[in-house]
Amino acid sequence: AQAILAQGSGLCIRCVANAPLVQPHRQLEAMKLQKRLAAEIKKCGRGRIWLDPNESNEISMANSRFNIRKLIKDGLIIRKAVKMHSRSRVRKNLEAKRKGRHTGIGKRRGTKEARLPSKVIWMRRQRVLRRLLRKYRQRKKIDKHLYHFFYRHAKGNMYKNKRVLVEAIHKLKAEQVKA
Repeated sequence: AQAILAQGSGLCIRCVANAPLVQPHRQLEAMKLQKRLAAEIKKCGRGRIWLDPNESNEISMANSRFNIRKLIKDGLIIRKAVKMHSRSRVRKNLEAKRKGRHTGIGKRRGTKEARLPSKVIWMRRQRVLRRLLRKYRQRKKIDKHLYHFFYRHAKGNMYKNKRVLVEAIHKLKAEQVKA
């Protein structure tokens, strides 16, 4: 068989014996055109084109768009599906963070002030206290003079939360009843 190959190719028997029958890089070089044409026909990148390795001879013979379309129809050339980029790990991690995991000192990049500014905390507290005072004034639990008194005290940082403000209101009202 080697002698016959050597006669046909014009090579000596020793060269034919040492040379592999199919050179894979040459095969890929031959498929470059087919891959490009298939990518253009299927409207995707070359990386997403799959050429059937078992039918490489038939594919390498196709040198026109018409032939490539025929191979696509036969299923020898396929456009691969887009690779999935799953967010399941991200969702799992966020769920854990909501429980307070992965938020230790080693995970923090910004300063305490940058992560949750003290001004934001102050604004939230003021809004809570002022909302409560407005509600009490509307329901006639406190008059406008008491409202103003507590409003100014709240601004002056006298009450650290709603509970303390409510206690202060009850205490002052109780003193007014005694007097």
